[in-house]
Amino acid sequence: MSAIARVMLEMGYTVTGSDVASQELTEKLAAKGAKIYIGHTAEQVHGADLVVYSTALPQDNVERIEAQEQGIPILHRSQMLARLLNERTGVAVAGAHGKTTTSSMIALVMEQCGTDPTYIIGGELMDVGTNAKAGHGKCVVAEADESDGSFLQYHPSLGVVTNIEADHLENYGGDFGRLKDAYVQFLNQIKPDGKAVVCGDDSNILELLAKVQSQSITYGIEKECDYSAHDIVLGDRCVTFKMNRGAEELGTIELSVPGRHNVYNAMATVIVCMEAGIPFADIAEAICHFHGAKRRFQVLGESNGILIIDDYAHHPTEIQATIAAAKATGKRIIAVFQPQRYTRTFFLLDAFSRAFGEADEVIITDIYSPAGEKRIEGVHSSKMVDLIKQNSNPGARYLATKQDVLADLQGRLKPGDLVLTMGAGDIYKVGYELADKLAK
Repeated sequence: MSAIARVMLEMGYTVTGSDVASQELTEKLAAKGAKIYIGHTAEQVHGADLVVYSTALPQDNVERIEAQEQGIPILHRSQMLARLLNERTGVAVAGAHGKTTTSSMIALVMEQCGTDPTYIIGGELMDVGTNAKAGHGKCVVAEADESDGSFLQYHPSLGVVTNIEADHLENYGGDFGRLKDAYVQFLNQIKPDGKAVVCGDDSNILELLAKVQSQSITYGIEKECDYSAHDIVLGDRCVTFKMNRGAEELGTIELSVPGRHNVYNAMATVIVCMEAGIPFADIAEAICHFHGAKRRFQVLGESNGILIIDDYAHHPTEIQATIAAAKATGKRIIAVFQPQRYTRTFFLLDAFSRAFGEADEVIITDIYSPAGEKRIEGVHSSKMVDLIKQNSNPGARYLATKQDVLADLQGRLKPGDLVLTMGAGDIYKVGYELADKLAK
């Protein structure tokens, strides 16, 4: 929502908006000229030509009701984004994991290579300090969110699918097949002269390709694909690899972000940018300047040999990839995970229990549940801890609150430790507070 607001401001529109609390993004919007209200009241939509809302806003919200009564057109966030993306050369990045990082990489490379893209991304780019920009170039880069089916609003020129996993099934009747069908529809909505850029190592994607009518380009490490990566060297907060198009070696990519998962994100970025007309050598030069998006393996602090890193990882696959990237630092990993949503915890409890094997210590906090979500009886973090002890890490512990975690970690961290906070809720606050105390 903040990204769309920023782009509309930069395009010259008057923008107002409301949120439940002030935060850094709302303050940045206010500094750019937006009128920000804290709290929701009917009067705040008066005089608007258009009201845009997010999935988080219920139908009985007073501003939505007032807009309907006033006859003001109302659009979901994805419908507003579709207006921007579908009219131009849209690059829509979908997938269970890697959407924010891949779309951020694409935006940064295009920006560095002078194509002046518009981009609307779910996380702030560390290198430019924002999550959106209204460019004058032909490309619009955005995340395509499958969680609520809103990615079906888009008709991109280049549609990326990084991977497909069983997540957000509460919005698909608990049926993974329905989620897969939605991905097929997304890829078949690519413009006739456009292309699908998909990960050929993902078995769920391969299963669906026969149903996809759009021209597709595959990339991968393990299976035979149109583009491949080899000679991968995983380092401390960096990766190097060589990339081929078929038998042709394109050259070497050096990344300033860690992990094998970022090799996949970078390959998708290279393909999209080459399809947009940027030479490989220029892409390779630009991509090494990418230092990640906020909350994506973000270094919060490093003092006396102790490293604090925060990551948005909230799915078992993401947790495994993030811990693997942390292991490349050579440090002792203390993984602190805050589960998010009772529904996700319920559907993926067994997979979560098997995700922490590479960590040296595991701490699980209470489930972070968005407002309005109903508790599910029997779904509790202590149960997750019991299963983690059985299936991947016998040293897992349950500490209910962020304050409990801080009290536990303060004073006992030592050189060589890496605290890795993970989750889609507010667990990052633990990381910031630890980093602040270490710095002092």
